[in-house]
Amino acid sequence: MPVKKLIEFLDQKSVRYITIRHSSAYTTQEVAAKAHISGNEVAKTVMIKIEGKMAMAVLPASTDIDFDRLKEIFKTNNVLLATEFEFKNRFPDCELGAMPPFGNLYNMEVYADETLTREQEIAFNAGSHIEMIRLKYDDFQRLVNPQIFNFSWKPVSFPGDPGERWNDDL
Repeated sequence: MPVKKLIEFLDQKSVRYITIRHSSAYTTQEVAAKAHISGNEVAKTVMIKIEGKMAMAVLPASTDIDFDRLKEIFKTNNVLLATEFEFKNRFPDCELGAMPPFGNLYNMEVYADETLTREQEIAFNAGSHIEMIRLKYDDFQRLVNPQIFNFSWKPVSFPGDPGERWNDDL
């Protein structure tokens, strides 16, 4: 069952959503494939620390975080990926790594990548590795009010240049 706190919040705000159940998956790309949803529409939640403060970075499953860009945005060299040990107790109602991108329910800042704003709908883990919620991006924006930045890059994998980074027209 999706996180009770999230479902109650969405119902209280009269948001229309669907719950998608799929076989167990642990990466957002696996989740997208098993749920038959584009990796651009599946929002992954990545826990980061900015100057030691925990925050959520939300971006399409088909992309990766550009930490150099985040350092520029926040004008600090202290932007790091948080370890599971550092955040596992902040989400007692969620399976580790399956947190929904609703930092407002967990008293933390949410930073969403600009590319998500191009989608009509987004889907995301609903607190478990077998369930997702899909809703309109506009509802997510209204309810979470994330700060929007351009901080993702899409990995390109072709012979001769596996590490190329770009983020135009994702």
